[in-house]
Amino acid sequence: MGEDDDKKPKISNQRKQHLKSLMLQVAKVALEKEELDIAAEKESYLAEHCTPLSLPSSLQDLQDLCKKLHAKIDVVDEERYDMEQKVQKSSKELEDLNQKIFDLRGKFKRPPLKRVRMSADAMLRALLGSKHKVNMELRANLKQVKKEDTDKEKDLRDVGDWRKNIEEKSGMEGRKKMFESES
Repeated sequence: MGEDDDKKPKISNQRKQHLKSLMLQVAKVALEKEELDIAAEKESYLAEHCTPLSLPSSLQDLQDLCKKLHAKIDVVDEERYDMEQKVQKSSKELEDLNQKIFDLRGKFKRPPLKRVRMSADAMLRALLGSKHKVNMELRANLKQVKKEDTDKEKDLRDVGDWRKNIEEKSGMEGRKKMFESES
């Protein structure tokens, strides 16, 4: 088996097109048959459950028919209302059970939170209670430290004007002084 065998399609394009058209024809026939079956089933159901309406000729008979129809409508409306109430009750029970499941698992739905303007002190008082006095002024809690003069700072003050130091250190005499002071 060479590389040419792998690249060649096993079915020609013409054959593919012919098979597609045959499949489409079969599907079309199946759809048409299904539509006819549905229509026949609908007709049989209507014939079985809905008797043909025979309108009476006299006014009294017509009024009696209207009263019967209104009574049937009332019965159906009552049934519909009862069904709706049952559905609402069961959906409420479902919600309650789902909430119980969440409670048992420890997962709660987070309610949408509202922004509240509150200072940090008030927030800590609300969290910790009024017993604890918490002050958010952090600088008040810091210790006061006095600065002590270090040797380096004294040297820097003694140096004075930097221009004088540069002039003194310039030239051979300045370098000689630097070496003498270091050793």
